[in-house]
Amino acid sequence: MLKSSFDNYPKGPRFITLLTDFLGTGIFNSDGDSWKTQRKTASYEFNTKSLRNFVMENVAFELKQRLIPILEESVQNDVALDLQDIFERFAFDNICKVAFNFDPGCLGGDGIVGEEFMQAFEDAANLSSGRFMYAFPNLYKIKKFFNIGSEKKLRESISTVHQFADKIIRTRMEENAEMKKDEDLLSRFIGTGDNINSAESLRDIVISFILAGRDTTSSALSWFFWLLSSNLSVEERILQELEKIRVENGKKIGEIYSFDELREMHYLQASIMEAMRLYPPVPVDTKACKEDDILPDGTFIGKDWFISYHTYAMGRMESVWGKDCCEYKPERWIDENGICKQESPFKYPVFHGGVRMCLGKDMAYIQMKSIVACVLERFRIDLVMEKGKCPEHMLSLTLRMKGGLHVRVKERIVSTSDF
Repeated sequence: MLKSSFDNYPKGPRFITLLTDFLGTGIFNSDGDSWKTQRKTASYEFNTKSLRNFVMENVAFELKQRLIPILEESVQNDVALDLQDIFERFAFDNICKVAFNFDPGCLGGDGIVGEEFMQAFEDAANLSSGRFMYAFPNLYKIKKFFNIGSEKKLRESISTVHQFADKIIRTRMEENAEMKKDEDLLSRFIGTGDNINSAESLRDIVISFILAGRDTTSSALSWFFWLLSSNLSVEERILQELEKIRVENGKKIGEIYSFDELREMHYLQASIMEAMRLYPPVPVDTKACKEDDILPDGTFIGKDWFISYHTYAMGRMESVWGKDCCEYKPERWIDENGICKQESPFKYPVFHGGVRMCLGKDMAYIQMKSIVACVLERFRIDLVMEKGKCPEHMLSLTLRMKGGLHVRVKERIVSTSDF
């Protein structure tokens, strides 16, 4: 599906049609030449060192100016926080800056326009994914025609998202006409000269990247911190690794780690990868079959059938991961040299695999490792809910926790010499 017979398993008309109102013809909702053009451009841009540095700068700003002060205030006032909401806001601010070079200020609570955009974006994503759940597939079309119920709210939410995005795109196109400024993805796409730089096409592209950058990262971090709450030995090993790197590089607690220092955090990387094995941000992916096919195990797949691979189920299969497949065990990712090893993306398709492999994989790890390292060194995270009790799943376009992840933050006791 993902590699050797990739051309026979596109997104397909059903998937694309259900999400067109929201995502248009963006990279995650297109096939064929449209997808290839966007993928080629995006692949080049995501591999530039300047974009990586831009991501690092934005993550550092969001950590120092917003996340840490929020956690410190929570400690002082002994107020519970919804960590999932915090991570969603962090990721939303960060991806908006990377995609648009626009700071919505959602995490800091100082961006009214950004708050409206974020809420509309979340509603549009949830309501769009709800179209896949109808027992009668065409029911949404009737509601859309009469502009009632969920379809009315979806139309209003999409209108808010599009107006906001269009305004930024017009502004950025005018700026780029006057001077070359290509730090953010939008400016880079504008400057490519490819046939994707109409205002509407650009809007579809950046909305797709915002969706991927906001929901997946926040989902992964929420499940990671929930797992960590009942696996204190893992937390201790992460702290030992951070201390070792900090001492070797002469850093103080609270200083933001560099890109090279983040790469040294093998056990932390393994811990995050293990969390995503059990709770993948995108738990299932569905394709359409263009022509009759036979899978390697002999299973027949007919033309126009839908076929899905279930990443969530694969992470719990004994035949794939062994008898301890349901245990949270980061050590399975560490080789004899203490290095975090990689698995085949077809065994571990958390970031997809094959031709449509996730372009933002490295960016996601930069963000997640930076957040975890910064938070764990300074704070203890205690669950308000019962430890070990699994939060209820809420399936939107990503795997989220229903009701959020409510925690109390405590300051971690450290030596004053560490500051």
